[in-house]
Amino acid sequence: MTTPPAHPGAETPEAVTGVHLMQGVGVAPAKGFWADAWSYVLRRPGAIFGLAWTGIVVFFAVFAPLIASGRPWVYQETGGPRWSPLLYYLNDVDLVMLAGTLVGLPLVILPLPGKRSDRARALLAGAVQVGVTLVILALTKKHVDPGAIWGGLLPKELGWLAPYLWSAVIAAAVALCLLWLPGTRGIGSRLLLALVAATLAAWAAGYAWVIPISETRYAQEVAAGRAVAWWTLIPRSPTDRSTELSLLPPGANVEGVAIREFRRVLRRAGGPNMRADDVPLMPDIIAQVPRAAAESGLAPERAGPLVDRISSAYLAGTLHTGADLIRLTEDTPGPRFILGTDAFGQDVLSQMLHACRLAISIGLVSTGIAVLIGITLGSVMGYFGGLIDLVLFRFVEIMMAVPVLFLLILAAAVLPEDLRTTYTMMAIIGAFTWTGAARFTRAEFLKMRHQDFVQSCRAVGLPLRSTLFRHMLPNGVTPVLVDASFSVAAAIVIEATLSYLGLGPVDQASWGRLLASAYNQVGTFQWWLAIFPGAAIFLTVLGYNMIGEALRDAIDPKLKKARV
Repeated sequence: MTTPPAHPGAETPEAVTGVHLMQGVGVAPAKGFWADAWSYVLRRPGAIFGLAWTGIVVFFAVFAPLIASGRPWVYQETGGPRWSPLLYYLNDVDLVMLAGTLVGLPLVILPLPGKRSDRARALLAGAVQVGVTLVILALTKKHVDPGAIWGGLLPKELGWLAPYLWSAVIAAAVALCLLWLPGTRGIGSRLLLALVAATLAAWAAGYAWVIPISETRYAQEVAAGRAVAWWTLIPRSPTDRSTELSLLPPGANVEGVAIREFRRVLRRAGGPNMRADDVPLMPDIIAQVPRAAAESGLAPERAGPLVDRISSAYLAGTLHTGADLIRLTEDTPGPRFILGTDAFGQDVLSQMLHACRLAISIGLVSTGIAVLIGITLGSVMGYFGGLIDLVLFRFVEIMMAVPVLFLLILAAAVLPEDLRTTYTMMAIIGAFTWTGAARFTRAEFLKMRHQDFVQSCRAVGLPLRSTLFRHMLPNGVTPVLVDASFSVAAAIVIEATLSYLGLGPVDQASWGRLLASAYNQVGTFQWWLAIFPGAAIFLTVLGYNMIGEALRDAIDPKLKKARV
């Protein structure tokens, strides 16, 4: 086995002696702690699956508005200008997530100057600042009129600037309050990061301050020949409802709603002892097709061509039985519902993709809040010990006894509908699930507080904040990060459970809500409404748990010694 040289360009000796080893010849450079841990994680098939599935969920969480939408990418009425309804109606969260992914992610991944970890930390600090700004602006939107605030300072033709100015004021205030976030090294780079994050948040919030009432007749105008449009990959929004399209099975087309009425006509013609598919087609049955298509609720621009196609096929002698009529209707070319529809006629695939954002945001943000609270209290308990540790740990035990799910159910029952939002769920889950992070941090700090490097920090007079969070925390945060991966999975399960009970965020796609609609009002079971969202919840939770288990094994000192 060839031994690598100590320095690039040096010759590799055939045999290595003790002197060579003392000089560093033949000694492979040691990996850092996290580099070694991640190299072990990436060798675990379960962890690779978890990372791959989580990446897929994150991708759809970011790009779902551009993939599944009832608004076209480009739309042009006859004689009118071209414009993009899809981009015009994006909200502030959509804009921020797209900008952060398309610009921020390459800055972390690409081989640019500086450490990748420093760039990732800066991106995380900027994301926290933007998120806090958008939450504050969302809470003030119903109570603040920017036009009235800036009306006397802006001329009428510049009135559109009022939301941007108000958003800039709030963004600047948040940036000043969060300058302590350790995003970058040095006050100059930190100010630059805060300025960029504040500008992004102010622009996104000002752009989407007042979202106009959305037009919904794009498809009708295109079908009537009065407009042309280029649609997204899935031309259905999760909020597009049509009771006529309710409970269509996977793979069904829009014309599938007429099949129910066609079957009723066939059963009436064939009598109680004959299957609808076996009924021979007669002229009187074909004469009832236009009325049946109209009563099914199928739009006229769809019903007309379908009826003409059925009549032409019957005259050509290719329709003989009810099965031929059903098959012709099912084979009508056009958009299909790949995963079917729910009881309200909403596309299941579109809801599945948009629900990825709720699952990811609930898990990551609530866990981030819990980790922040837990690390702060745990470090104080572990560093001081004594009476402070006794009092605070009793508080931790009290918080451990609070049932989070029942608390969320109570909050959903008490809070008004406009406060039953994702932000409220994130805050409640994060504020009551930090006890694990606090206990892990306390245990690590209790072991480290008497070590030499901590005594050195005290001896040179470093402030408490620097001792706790700059020197002790990096050495004791690994168990907290492992616990955080399991906490993300638990938060996703809590959200799905709450949505399953009908107490989740109002008018927002959710895997739990889809799962609850598997049994409709008449008590029939729709398998596609149970399998697809149930599989998404199962795979997401499984992926996070596998990542957590692999990371736990990677940093376990006993298992690490066994691997060596």
